[in-house]
Amino acid sequence: MKARTTLLAGAGFIFAAVPAAAEFSMTILHTNDFHARFEPINRFDSTCSAEDNAAGECFGGIARLATAIPAAREGAVNPILLDGGDMFQGTLIHTYYKGEATAEFMNQLGYEAMVVGNHEFNHGPEVLGDFVGSVNFPVLLSNADVSNEPALDRKVQPFWLHVFPSGEAVGLIGLTPADNADLSSPGENITFSSAIEGARKEVERLKAGGIDKIIVLSHSGYRIDLELAAAVPDIDVIIGGHSHTLFSNTDDSAASAYPTMVGTTAIVQAYAHGKYLGVLNVTFDDAGVVTSAEGAPMLLDASVAEDPDTVARLTELAAPLEEIRNRVVAEAAAPIEGDRSVCRVEECEMGNLVTDAMLDRVKDQGIRIAIQNGGGLRASIDAGEVTMGEVLTVLPFQNTLSTFEVTGEQLLAALENGVSQVEDGAGRFPQVAGMQFTWDAAAEPGSRIVEVMVEVDGGLEPLDPAATYGVVSNNYVRGGGDGYEMFEEAANAYDFGPDLADVTAQFLAANGPYTPYISGRISRK
Repeated sequence: MKARTTLLAGAGFIFAAVPAAAEFSMTILHTNDFHARFEPINRFDSTCSAEDNAAGECFGGIARLATAIPAAREGAVNPILLDGGDMFQGTLIHTYYKGEATAEFMNQLGYEAMVVGNHEFNHGPEVLGDFVGSVNFPVLLSNADVSNEPALDRKVQPFWLHVFPSGEAVGLIGLTPADNADLSSPGENITFSSAIEGARKEVERLKAGGIDKIIVLSHSGYRIDLELAAAVPDIDVIIGGHSHTLFSNTDDSAASAYPTMVGTTAIVQAYAHGKYLGVLNVTFDDAGVVTSAEGAPMLLDASVAEDPDTVARLTELAAPLEEIRNRVVAEAAAPIEGDRSVCRVEECEMGNLVTDAMLDRVKDQGIRIAIQNGGGLRASIDAGEVTMGEVLTVLPFQNTLSTFEVTGEQLLAALENGVSQVEDGAGRFPQVAGMQFTWDAAAEPGSRIVEVMVEVDGGLEPLDPAATYGVVSNNYVRGGGDGYEMFEEAANAYDFGPDLADVTAQFLAANGPYTPYISGRISRK
């Protein structure tokens, strides 16, 4: 059978068809939200110690993926390896190498395609463009116009056709968050559209070209994926990401079944941080409709051996970082909870630690309030010795302290923004110090804040909308990230304070052994 030919040409393509088979089966291997967890992780999703890894208490890591992926390919029919975005950002290795290490390992593992997640933009479009130029597979971005961004124009693809040896072809589409400008640093030259709008446009183009099997790599989150499947039923499979959702038929903690079906569209996601490898077996009929979709996320625990060559290469890459990472900076009297499932919906121990550290650092500057976006807290910390590597895993973004002045009215708007997308697990949820607030989850976004009290001279006073307050946050939030646009024009802003990770490490050291706590500073009606 002659292989199909695909020519990508501007807004269209030419596809030389072959006779359709009665049915077609394939195996989709997938990851999402890896966040540079090249080394094994512990149960807190933070870097696992060598001792714990040797004791079989760790998960994931690039060396386990290097074992699991070839084994899964070997037993599969028409396998394809895909990623749902956010390979970037989260560990000291990424901070040091940017996209270079990610490109090397993804090429080694043989990925066939990935979508641009919001964190791929963390270092601006130039670093992403360098990454795209270094990988051996297409990087997809279907709901964004990059034509005015030289670093990405004609580098990222709006769609891709993956052609199997039999001549069967599958269309691939990639969706990134529509609010990427709030979530990351894509610059001013890229415009984003909704997931549904971007998907519909590319699905119509693929269908017009005779492609009847369509997979969407959707870094949009679980809720939007459900809406997407209902709105664009010609999508056959959605490989999700962004919400770090575990789909499983056997794990009681899973948010949804693996796969979750909306009509004939199969939706899957494999949690995050390389802890699982998704394995989805799909069969299509001769009209390209999914007739069977089944599988499971494969837990990459100690039963999966680490590939020794990959371990050796990772050790080589990590060598320049060892002194920084292994330096013990403090001690924790108990585990410090920093999981996204907590810090993006309510007061959490890590939020209290970081905001207390912020406020303590600038207490002599007349600053009274600290705000930290929950999405900037990326892991928990176990009890015992705390290394700088652990602190950097919690706070990997190299954010600096920002101090500024805003009115009480602006602070109220900031808190409303912070609780406006709790249902989606959005990272804008505000962890605070120097104030207390109560919010109503049943109220409409924009009117959820019930009460705000500000700490004054050891007591509490109601927030005064007309008063001016000194605030400390991180430079990302102060610059309008995560929807905090009300801070962009703040008075007396200074964004070049010390690194937030260093501030937190020093606060931990000064208050050790640090005892995590919940104080009731955030309450829910």
